[in-house]
Amino acid sequence: MKLKVVIHNAEEGGYWAEVPSIVGCATQGDSFEELLENIYEAIEGCLSVDVESFEISENDRVMEIAV
Repeated sequence: MKLKVVIHNAEEGGYWAEVPSIVGCATQGDSFEELLENIYEAIEGCLSVDVESFEISENDRVMEIAV
């Protein structure tokens, strides 16, 4: 999966980034390297959903797909 990330210079110094295709997915970092580490973690957190919180009947299927 490829996602576009918009990287901004933060007014206080450092950087902040947002992922337009994932509403509310944003992070910051004091250095560009830290920002890159944080954006991967933020995307993973935004995309991870606990399937156990959904009601699933015996006729339902749970699949994991890659896009």
